[in-house]
Amino acid sequence: MSEMVERFKEDLAEVCWRDLRTHVQRDTLITLAPEIDLVEVATAIARDNSEQIKTLIVEGKLGKPSVEEIKAWEKQMDKPFLMLIVQPYILTQALCHA
Repeated sequence: MSEMVERFKEDLAEVCWRDLRTHVQRDTLITLAPEIDLVEVATAIARDNSEQIKTLIVEGKLGKPSVEEIKAWEKQMDKPFLMLIVQPYILTQALCHA
């Protein structure tokens, strides 16, 4: 495994919505569908793999959060997310804890 992948795995963090709100205001928050591997996408962005990223965007599996999603999360400040920083983006993926 590459050093970059290992670093992303180490940097993967669980945060709550409260901690992500400011990134929406900065327009740097990107959300991923739950079935997508966050580390894999972070690596693709860091390596400028535009074809892989474009495919995810077209499939609706990667993009900016919708107004509806943000409104729902504002009512759940403790909603958990996985997060990785890939400058200038904050990649997030909503978690569903049972």
